[in-house]
Amino acid sequence: MEEKQEILSPIAEMTAGEMLRNARTTGRRKREIATISRILYIREDFLTALEEGNYRVIPEDVYILGFARSYAVELGLDPEVVIKKLKQELGIAPIEEKTETPEPVKKEVVKPNRPTETVKKDRFQSIKKAGQYIEKHWIWFVSGLVAVLAITAVVVVLVTNKTEDIKTEPAVAEPVEQQAEVTEQKIPEPDFRYPVREKFNEKASNESRVVLQAEKESWVKIENARGDTVFSRVLVPGDVYYMPLGDKFKGTFGNAGAIDVWVDGQLIKKVGPANTRKTGISMAPDALKALGFAQ
Repeated sequence: MEEKQEILSPIAEMTAGEMLRNARTTGRRKREIATISRILYIREDFLTALEEGNYRVIPEDVYILGFARSYAVELGLDPEVVIKKLKQELGIAPIEEKTETPEPVKKEVVKPNRPTETVKKDRFQSIKKAGQYIEKHWIWFVSGLVAVLAITAVVVVLVTNKTEDIKTEPAVAEPVEQQAEVTEQKIPEPDFRYPVREKFNEKASNESRVVLQAEKESWVKIENARGDTVFSRVLVPGDVYYMPLGDKFKGTFGNAGAIDVWVDGQLIKKVGPANTRKTGISMAPDALKALGFAQ
């Protein structure tokens, strides 16, 4: 069964605050300020100030009237009677309430026109003054323009000469490239002594100066200058490995006498006896050639 909210008749002699407190603390629905504060989302001290008539605790009259209206409705009072009584106590004219939305007429769109006109006028004055200044000191501007053009011309000449010098210098580098091509052509594919079984790092075959072929089974590891392993494998008879270009590689051989080493297409002596482990062998072409060529 729905319970209808009871409208209490305030006593004319009471103040607005007394009306609110009397409605909250008497009758069948006695209420606590804390409960009403949570319902209305109004601070408890503001509700207490309304009941005690201490209205100046609330910062603005518009909030006093707004809070009082909500409080009266929640307590079942006639909000218009409470607001009328409250305005009398506050000395507010009953013509209009400050809770009404301010008239938008005050925010006229015409106002921005004045600054715009002022800006246009100031801009015109600035341009006019600038023109007068240039007209008065035109010699300086012409001299400055001539100086800029002269400096630009000098820079262009210097850059052009430098570019021509750079273009003429690389002519000396052509024989180096041709020499490199000749060197590559002079490195023939080794005349391997055993049938080739499998090739490793074959992509370097056209430029590799050092080529290994296994005569017998042997473990081979190649490391770069940082000690990183670039190749590690057990080569079986016939396997071929093309060394990368460079002088900083080191080789380790599990069976030094089982590996044929070719440098620039020529077979050199073994890097060690058969069935002997050799480590730290320099794989630089000149270092290997120093071992001597095989007979």
